[in-house]
Amino acid sequence: MTGSGHWALEHGTRTGETIVLLHGNNAGGWMWGPQIERPPDRHVLTPDLPALGERYGRRWPGMRGAADDIAEIIREHAIGGTAHVAGLSLGGFVAVHLVHRHPRVVRSCMVTGVALTGLTPLERFLIPPQIPLWRRRWYWRAQAAAFGIPAEDRDLYVDSAVRVAPDTNRRIFREVAESGLPSEPFAYSGPMLALAGEKEQRSVRDSFAALGQALPQLQTWVAPGMHHPWNIEDPDLFTSVLRTFADTGVRNEADGPTRGHI
Repeated sequence: MTGSGHWALEHGTRTGETIVLLHGNNAGGWMWGPQIERPPDRHVLTPDLPALGERYGRRWPGMRGAADDIAEIIREHAIGGTAHVAGLSLGGFVAVHLVHRHPRVVRSCMVTGVALTGLTPLERFLIPPQIPLWRRRWYWRAQAAAFGIPAEDRDLYVDSAVRVAPDTNRRIFREVAESGLPSEPFAYSGPMLALAGEKEQRSVRDSFAALGQALPQLQTWVAPGMHHPWNIEDPDLFTSVLRTFADTGVRNEADGPTRGHI
């Protein structure tokens, strides 16, 4: 489905409440394939973020501009103009800005793998030398193998990653490296869940406390044994958490005990 220059694939039936899934950097809406296969009774939108996926020809508008873009997609294409929103990595940053700038379009918000208080000094040292390699297919093939992306999806992953403009990569890294948490107060009062894979960088968990101060209703959880893209690593667990949170506004305690703000 396209509309107003957007790229938003629509899945499921137009009944109930819409779920919007926001992908990570150097990827596209295609990365939510495992989740699309599991909740056939849901209306789901998997938009490509500006400058990424099938919209790679556009200029990256910054986190705020990307949030405005997603808000327009929700108003145009979600049932009733509102949606449950889940974002992984860069998509999680955009989701946080979305609930800050457009709280009325969000029914619930779940983010994972988001270092909202900025990267660690080590991460800032190690990542910039890798940015020129982000245009190399061999680099992303190695990443695809490390992330456990299924073999049938790896060419799509590599294609999506290498065509992202170098300027987009640099601008996104600068934003992610600094604090991605809006400094102004939030008006959003709906359910909020922040997650981290147990095996991903500590900077993700370190951001829980700051997000909890901004949004006191925040729930947090560390997914045992999971890495960064755990929607692919354990799609059943991820989809279970996503569906339960969208339906109830709380995380399923059967998946493991809730961790407090760290």
